[in-house]
Amino acid sequence: MSLEFAHPVLTAAIIGPRTMEQLDGLLDGAGVVLSDELLDRIDEIVPPGVDVAPLEGSAYSPPSITEALLRRRPITERTAA
Repeated sequence: MSLEFAHPVLTAAIIGPRTMEQLDGLLDGAGVVLSDELLDRIDEIVPPGVDVAPLEGSAYSPPSITEALLRRRPITERTAA
């Protein structure tokens, strides 16, 4: 399976199914491509760069966090499976 993600920095999705049924359910979603509107809504709920355990004293924010245009690939480049 080959996946391309909307976020250019994302290189892998980590899934952890414990049963074949869970794996089948996860694989069903492999063909889903999220729209910019939905991704924007997700960014509103969990803003880019939110970290539940940030490194103490870390002041660096990568451009893909601070610049919205760098946070995702164009919709035409987002294909799944």
